[in-house]
Amino acid sequence: MTRAGTRSGTSGDPLRIHGGPHRTSGGTFRVSHRNLRWAGSGPSAVRPPGTRADGSPGHPYAPQHSRAGPSPRCLGSVPLRDALSATLLALACLLAPCGTLAAWATLGLADTGRYVDTIAPLATDPAVRDAVADAVDDEVVRTLAPAPANADTGTDAALTSFVRDAVHSFTRTEAFRTAWEAGNRAVHDAVLHALRDDTAPRGPVTVDLAPVTAQLKQRLAADRMPYAHRIPVEHTAVPVVPAEEVAGLRKGYHVLDAAAFWLPLATVVLAVTGIAVAARRRRALTATGLGTALGGALLALAVAVGRRLTLADLPDRLHRPAAAAIYDALTATLRTASWLLLALGLTVALVSWLAGRHAARRDAPPPVAAPDGRFRQPPATLPGP
Repeated sequence: MTRAGTRSGTSGDPLRIHGGPHRTSGGTFRVSHRNLRWAGSGPSAVRPPGTRADGSPGHPYAPQHSRAGPSPRCLGSVPLRDALSATLLALACLLAPCGTLAAWATLGLADTGRYVDTIAPLATDPAVRDAVADAVDDEVVRTLAPAPANADTGTDAALTSFVRDAVHSFTRTEAFRTAWEAGNRAVHDAVLHALRDDTAPRGPVTVDLAPVTAQLKQRLAADRMPYAHRIPVEHTAVPVVPAEEVAGLRKGYHVLDAAAFWLPLATVVLAVTGIAVAARRRRALTATGLGTALGGALLALAVAVGRRLTLADLPDRLHRPAAAAIYDALTATLRTASWLLLALGLTVALVSWLAGRHAARRDAPPPVAAPDGRFRQPPATLPGP
């Protein structure tokens, strides 16, 4: 085995040592393939690295270069930095799904154009058409049914059947799709105006559905229905949100509006700060990716649980398919965002982990082949004085 050293008292030229004792001005090196021993004496004796003060050898393959280790102050700050980083990253991973939810509620549900674009295709959904037809059919029959108790039940049954067929036929026309879009736009505008305007008069949120009624009356008249001209088309205020719920919904809307801006910003700031203060930044980046993926998975689970609870609270089982279709349409963007969080977090964690393994393999010193065929550590170099 070959080791390089520096003669004590010289200008720092390297001294090649091939084993066995070698004398210098300050003492003798005794070298073997297992240790490096210094037997110097005198005030000018220089102890090589890797040996103790008494001349006994240290670790046989200890690094022979001089490297200043971290100060005690730095070593004491590492646990503090790791704890601070873990706290910041945990908060960032917790706020990520909350910020996504707030942004979806503000940018998706609170925008009339996006809301109508999401709801409009449901006019062709069979479950939604049947639910709307049943609701309109009940109101029309209640308006057109004879008031006397001794009315002819046969005529009443025939009228009910005719109205039901006419209404179901109307839901399959282009006029219904136009009325569906106009009605949803009117309802959304009325609710959004009540939530945003703090000076709005107290009372329930109402909407005028006269355009929908006019479309239905025109369709029934075209089918030569005898009582079509009796359908009222007055501009009546139909309540859609009770008065006692308006104040709470308004406060919730303002909170979501503020959270949609601040929560994503706070998430990014906390994540960047947590990675910057970490003692092991690559490990912190991996943990951030895994935490983000976990937040996305929990958000997707919350959407699924919310769907189940929403459908379970409906009193009419016949309208649950229509409610499920509407819920799925409104939460489609939120589900996509949750899966994007999951995929992004896993991708960041995987790339960071692979980069760490590649860096560890690149920094590892290659083994040196000895004459006997065995691989040993590369020779060490003793620094000059």
